[in-house]
Amino acid sequence: MTIRLLLADDQALLRGTFRMLFDATDDMETVAEASNGREAVELAAAERPDVVLMDIRMPEMDGIEATRLIKESEDLAGVRVLVLTTFEDDEHVSEALRAGASGFLGKGARPEELLDAVRAVADGDALLSPSATRALITRFLAQPEPCPAAVHARLECLTPRERDVTILVALGLTNNEIAHRLFVSPLTAKTHINRAMTKLAVRDRAQLVVIAYQCGLVSSASEPRHPQVPA
Repeated sequence: MTIRLLLADDQALLRGTFRMLFDATDDMETVAEASNGREAVELAAAERPDVVLMDIRMPEMDGIEATRLIKESEDLAGVRVLVLTTFEDDEHVSEALRAGASGFLGKGARPEELLDAVRAVADGDALLSPSATRALITRFLAQPEPCPAAVHARLECLTPRERDVTILVALGLTNNEIAHRLFVSPLTAKTHINRAMTKLAVRDRAQLVVIAYQCGLVSSASEPRHPQVPA
């Protein structure tokens, strides 16, 4: 199955480099390019890509607002956003996560890392590699917003196992790693995750991570607070 990509970056040279990489990969194709956030939103609506590779800093409309508009559109529910950023100095990463971004990647990533990240986001399997997830979440969500009362109430509807997988998703584990940790099959792990997402009314794993931090299921030290998670 071919992953259809929209490239959103104000640097034409960078877009061209990405296009060559993706179009030379058997399971990917570039369907459109945007030079700013406004174009990204318009082209996402027109092309319905599987993944938008979104730069944060762009003219006219930045990547955060573009991500928010894409994720708020019911017609674009299947479109996922992979944000390009520099981990060390981009203070807007947490805003992009809350806006609905499904993953993050540094612009200095190796080509194979970029391809793996696109596949992971397209599949909904992980925010990216566990190390990248932990580093980002720990830094930018160390002081999360308070857990909304409505969300806290929905947490009470989770089964113990659904709370377990929510915690492990927040810690950056993939479905296979969660399955190994909980002694279940990857399919069972994914089923529990999907049920937790449905009960919490979240669009994707990124929002599940935000809720886990906001509501105190995990801490900035990346240690589970739920006793039923096996060691």
